Order: sequence, then C-alpha cells, then structure tokens
Amino acid sequence: MTAESLTASETRGSTAPTPPEMRRAMGAFATGVTVVTGLDAAREPVGFACQSFASVSLEPPLVLFCADHRGRAWPRIRESGRFCVNVLAEDQGDLCARFGSSRGRKYEELDWDLSPWGTPALRGVLMRAHAEVHDVHVAGDHDVVIGRVLGLETAQERRPMLFHRGRFGVEDRPAEPRTPTDPFAWGWGDNWG
Repeated sequence: MTAESLTASETRGSTAPTPPEMRRAMGAFATGVTVVTGLDAAREPVGFACQSFASVSLEPPLVLFCADHRGRAWPRIRESGRFCVNVLAEDQGDLCARFGSSRGRKYEELDWDLSPWGTPALRGVLMRAHAEVHDVHVAGDHDVVIGRVLGLETAQERRPMLFHRGRFGVEDRPAEPRTPTDPFAWGWGDNWG
C-alpha cells in the first residue's frame, strides 16, 4: 500500500503555517464567488466580494459567509440585520472587481434593485439568498455569519465564477504555469467586508 505524498513547505512540528502558506495551501480548494450586499442604517447600499459562502441547514434554512470584521461594508450590513448573497456567473468579472476591493466603485453607475426583503439585488446573477443575521461568531480576523434565509431567487442558468489557486476559473487539464490574479481584490488579508 502506498500513500501519495503531499508537499509541505517546511516541517516545523507544531508551528502553525504563516499567512502566505495558508493562502497558498487553501488555494487548492476551488470556491464560488459572491457579492454580499445590504443597506446600512442610513439606507445606503453597501457590499463586498466574498468567496466563503455555504449552505448550513435546510430546516431551518440557514447559510453562512465569512467577512473580515475590520472591513468597511460588513459592520454596516451587520447593523442593519439583513443581507443578500448574490452568486456570480463566470462572465461577471466587472461585479467582482467593483466589490472585491476597497478601491472599487461599488454602486456607482450600477443598475440594481431593492428586493422585497429590503436588500440590494444585483442584476444578472445566478442566484440570490436574502437573509437576516441569525448569529455571528468571531473566528480570528473574520466573523462567521449565520443567516436565516428569508427568500431565494434563482433566475440564471449559466456557468458560475470560480476562484482557484489565486485566479479565476479552473482549467480542464494542466497547462503553462498560471499567473495569479492581482491580489488587490482576492486573497485573505484584503479586508473584505
């Protein structure tokens, strides 16, 4: 019996990985890309790109996302108590760029709608999950946000936007070395949220 050997950057015993090692290793897990939106206390739309999103429970209907608690948008959304997770299609790089960086334009000249649940709904996305903040758990430099789903919208049947090994998309077969995506918008430590 043989076991495949995984490459370790260093053997350090019980020392935890550094942030760059963690980012590099976790990049092996492909994730979808979303934009979490909400209205702040002044009813201004806010939002941020988020790749940490998952279904938690069917009964009751719960979802989760993770947000950097030092970010600017998430604390404003948390205060309002409601949010919308907009799941992006692979051709929605413009939305990803808008919401993926603190320097992004966000809602400037962007068409969007106010949902019946009082959350900003981005147009042309694959799916929307409208939810209220159910619970928040501090986990290191992020908050794990549990939301109780109030409504779902699925309107588009297209390929999803995926993030893998520091860039968008997953190739069908190995090719030349991939150039990582500009870290302005992607990667831990960019203060998403």
